[in-house]
Amino acid sequence: MMLHVPALPFLAFAASVILHRCVLFVFPRLGLTDFPERYGIKRSRIPYPAGIAAVLLFLIFFLARSPLVLQNAGLVIGIILLAVFCFIDDRRPLPAWLRLLIQVIVSLLIFATGSRIYSFTSPLPSLTGGDVIPLDRLTFALPVAGPLPLWSGLFTIVWLGLTINALNWFDGIPGQVSVLAVIGFLTIGFLAWSARVNQPSLALIAFILAGIAAGGMLFDLPPPKLLLGDTGAMFYGLMLGVLTIYAGGKVATAFLVLGVPLIDFVIVAARRIAGGHSPLKSHGTQEHLHHRLLARGWRPEAVIVLTAGIGIAFGIAALFLSTFGKFIAAIVLFLLMSGLSFYAGLSPQAGMPAPRKK
Repeated sequence: MMLHVPALPFLAFAASVILHRCVLFVFPRLGLTDFPERYGIKRSRIPYPAGIAAVLLFLIFFLARSPLVLQNAGLVIGIILLAVFCFIDDRRPLPAWLRLLIQVIVSLLIFATGSRIYSFTSPLPSLTGGDVIPLDRLTFALPVAGPLPLWSGLFTIVWLGLTINALNWFDGIPGQVSVLAVIGFLTIGFLAWSARVNQPSLALIAFILAGIAAGGMLFDLPPPKLLLGDTGAMFYGLMLGVLTIYAGGKVATAFLVLGVPLIDFVIVAARRIAGGHSPLKSHGTQEHLHHRLLARGWRPEAVIVLTAGIGIAFGIAALFLSTFGKFIAAIVLFLLMSGLSFYAGLSPQAGMPAPRKK
């Protein structure tokens, strides 16, 4: 008897709970735990990086239901490549240039095998000369892949690079990545399910990912029983980026859901540049919004509620707003984040060196 399709997300949730519970017992026996003593954190070691469980579970569901055409093969290989290097990096940190190179290779592979953005809707057609901004007018050639749209490739690679890192930038509090991932996948799932997009197969993939992330979230919330690591954070970020491409380039929707970590990164990068530092190097300080809120005395649970509330509010709004409405919402979100950053920056301890969470 075949399983009814709508039951798959619930099955994914149940399988995720079981698999993450297995991680609690298996990882310590394999020596796969974090290093709290390295960073002055007084607690027992916990399984790390548990994000590999989410990767393996998704691949099982995806390969069981999807034909292995070129586009799907590119996605699967990209997921595996990113997961392997992230897993290694979680255990023994790799050079920043190598991590960036792998992300570019993964994004290029996914783009070259058929997952790409050909155009996007302009929020201000009077200024851009039309309702749609094309990205496929200039092409370049790659072996095997053939002619590819240049601007589409650059846009897709930059977009996936941002989403891959978005959740990782906001991974300073256990549970925060899982919560934002669940919100993001549910938003894209309902968008794909709507009459506007009408892609039930895409909605199913998004809901399966939401189930997997929710199952892991039960063990990831403070106080955490395990840590996802970059392996989990970057996998969820990659899939959020890929699903927005599959949904027809719904970049604005994903931006509103991931706006908190993305805008926070822009603010932190601008602050570093103003201070004469590289925008990509933290210099051992904890400068992101959640770090600064913790320095002001906020509890981790309160920070998660804040960021989740913003993500839910703007994610729901994105389901009903027009392109111009999403543009206005993005401006509102930027102003809100700027205000929160100013408030959090009033703490005399904000931005001071502090131990890492791993």
